[in-house]
Amino acid sequence: MKKNSNTNTKTIADNRKASFNFTILETFEAGIVLSGTEVKSLRKNHCSIAEAFVGEMTSKGVSEGLFIFNVNIPKYSFAKVFNHEPKAPRKMLLHKKEIKKLLGSIRKKGLTIVPLSMFFNGKGLVKVKIALAQGKNVVDKREDVKRRDWNLEKARVLRDFNRS
Repeated sequence: MKKNSNTNTKTIADNRKASFNFTILETFEAGIVLSGTEVKSLRKNHCSIAEAFVGEMTSKGVSEGLFIFNVNIPKYSFAKVFNHEPKAPRKMLLHKKEIKKLLGSIRKKGLTIVPLSMFFNGKGLVKVKIALAQGKNVVDKREDVKRRDWNLEKARVLRDFNRS
């Protein structure tokens, strides 16, 4: 776990590919419903949110809210009987206005909700930073790679120029 110096948060997992594959439009901080063994496992182990996504779960045509799918939280080794399922869908905790805004955006505009990071906040609660995002096409990804390579080359040239 990585501790951020500017705030009292500990990062559990980052989704580094999200900014490469998606254009981030707006970010939100959401809570997540977890059982005791899941929290203990997060404190002890790392989890993976690289292939995770956020979506709406419905039963019989009625929305149950936003859920995060495919988050891999490993089983807690000391819990035998009451252990959790590693890749179970988990409910996201947001205000009603935020949920309506996110659901409206993904229904009408064709956007998606991507988890960016998972962390413990200052109170010890698990939070997920999610983003309303739009998928990039191949041309946009190539432009990002070009821009990153150019910035690296520019930094090398400036470093060499300042040495001489």
